[in-house]
Amino acid sequence: MKNIVVLTGAGISAESGIKTFRDADGLWEGHDVMTVASPNGWRANPSLVLDFYNQRRAQLKHVEPNAAHFALAHLEKSYHVHIVTQNVDNLHERAGTTHITHLHGELTKSRSVKNENIIFDCFEDIQLGDVASDGGQLRPHIVWFGEAVPKFETAIKKCEVADICIIIGTSMQVYPAASLVSYVPPHCQVYYIDPRPQINHELSRSSNLTIIEEPATTGVAKLVDELLGNNF
Repeated sequence: MKNIVVLTGAGISAESGIKTFRDADGLWEGHDVMTVASPNGWRANPSLVLDFYNQRRAQLKHVEPNAAHFALAHLEKSYHVHIVTQNVDNLHERAGTTHITHLHGELTKSRSVKNENIIFDCFEDIQLGDVASDGGQLRPHIVWFGEAVPKFETAIKKCEVADICIIIGTSMQVYPAASLVSYVPPHCQVYYIDPRPQINHELSRSSNLTIIEEPATTGVAKLVDELLGNNF
């Protein structure tokens, strides 16, 4: 079977009701993103940061995967599919996709402030005073602005063996994630699904680019029908 790598951003989850700060002048649920998604924000007000992510985690219990998430899971019938997502929600997992790399972390996990490799499943609130096995305060397992992206090398390896690359719901302006398309092989067919696509430098160099100017739910469903019908 051929390999498909799928790069997803906030646009695919927005149709499930999860907001994206880039649609609101840098505000995310009423907060300046740097106050809730940066090491400086954490140091300045850890209670605010914990409360913010507690609310985001609680919201996950009231949203569902949408047609785009389910369509991508359906692709596994005929292709090796690996999703590389910038999203921290678990909607891809809940839709049935089995191979996922979370570039920016996961809301449903926490980790020690002393050791980023001490990670726990986390479905309830984190409070100040909740500590890991090493005594470190628990924090959201989220890659904040200014922090390294530990799964980036894994994502590169998936892109390097792709026969098809599908980009969904991302502005292609947030790096390093936006550079991943530059790692796909020359023969790789690239599809970019977004109602307002933005062609960055890496995409502009692709000779096999198809742009689908539609929301994720409709654009992904059409493309998946085509791929399963053709089954290359």
